[in-house]
Amino acid sequence: MNAFHAYDIRGIYNSDFNKRDAYKIGFYLPDLLKTNKILIGRDVRVSSPEIYEALSNGIMDAGADVYNAGLTTTPMVYFLTAKYNFEASVMITASHNGKEYNGMKVSSTNATPIGYANGLDELEQMINHEIEITKTKGSEIEFNKHDVYENFLKSYFDSKLNTLNITIDTSNGMAALFVEKLMGSNPSYLFKELDGSFPNHEANPLDPKNIVDLQKSVLANNSDIGVIFDGDADRVMFVDEKGQFISPDLMIGVLGHYFLKNNSTEVNILQDIRTSKAVEEYLLKQANIKMHTWKVGRAFAAIKLRELDGLWGGELAGHYYFKDFYYSDSGILAMLLILDVVADFKKNGTSVSTLMSSIKAYANSGEINFQIEQKKEAMEAVRMHFSDSEPPTRFLDFDGYRLEFPDWWFNIRPSNTEPYLRLIVEARSNTILNEKLTIIKNIISNYN
Repeated sequence: MNAFHAYDIRGIYNSDFNKRDAYKIGFYLPDLLKTNKILIGRDVRVSSPEIYEALSNGIMDAGADVYNAGLTTTPMVYFLTAKYNFEASVMITASHNGKEYNGMKVSSTNATPIGYANGLDELEQMINHEIEITKTKGSEIEFNKHDVYENFLKSYFDSKLNTLNITIDTSNGMAALFVEKLMGSNPSYLFKELDGSFPNHEANPLDPKNIVDLQKSVLANNSDIGVIFDGDADRVMFVDEKGQFISPDLMIGVLGHYFLKNNSTEVNILQDIRTSKAVEEYLLKQANIKMHTWKVGRAFAAIKLRELDGLWGGELAGHYYFKDFYYSDSGILAMLLILDVVADFKKNGTSVSTLMSSIKAYANSGEINFQIEQKKEAMEAVRMHFSDSEPPTRFLDFDGYRLEFPDWWFNIRPSNTEPYLRLIVEARSNTILNEKLTIIKNIISNYN
């Protein structure tokens, strides 16, 4: 079985894992998380009903009860887990991956993520054991709480959002359960029908080809902003009124306008190791903040934000975490808060592109992926080259490496979910950026 990863269980269904594996995962989850009831939600992928059936049968054969939340977004499962005091939950989803993929995101008490470092490693070992079915079989309990989650989201909707001209692409994914109910008929919607075969484009907004329809529609509709969700609605991304994609890490800075109004006390904010230096610099202009940098992925970020008692945080991949959302991530909640800020700026005559240009202060490569076998060796070679030539002003080594210098920085890290070495370079000018990129690419090319 090749589906266990740092953040979740995920792979091509019936290749990397199958329904027998799902059954075993269900059977051992109650013991792993020391609970007799488990909440399960699922996305609309074609394989999700079969996985749900196998997973829930495993849980019930272990003597625990299954609380069936039905079709949900991933953040809804986090919300219900914490609000109703479940000690375990599973969201059946492959998030942004193609239709042939599926998987499971596992959480424990207070929606704390269970990753490979704190439980999935043990679970992977457990499913290799022989199963002894208990004499006491658990039950399946219907647990439809869509209205509760919808009302929570509605509490963040302000009527000023109706002043915006918005185009929203739900990618035929789970955001479609709630977005139109929240936003009404004013926005223009793309691909709002739930369809687990993703007939229009893959539900991965980070791939440029998947936002082309949104970009065209924003221009055609003369929209103030475009919004696009991934498949399970835990991530959201944006394009400006010119149809230009907005790097998601910059939205951490935009959220400061929502959270830091009239704030006089120091606030802890979380960013991932790939985040632009411009974000911290922009937030420091607004209020007394302390920026914390940490590993990529919910399995790390949600736990760290809770540890810091941080107010909010975000990632380059479009995840945004909120203290008031049980330190978890929600694409729809992030959309509502960011649109609130955009509406304020529009009232004052400032467009989204103008707002973003006031934040973005550096030339940035974006995330570049290299498919190579010797990822560790390539990383070390890049680190040593620049460490030897010029001592960095800052060095982070907890998720790959981030080395900062007076006028540029880079992060190089192995992907936790895909066979890639990932690189970001940022500099004060395009000249410096291109110079450093050329050097790094030449080093990495030795390890192809």
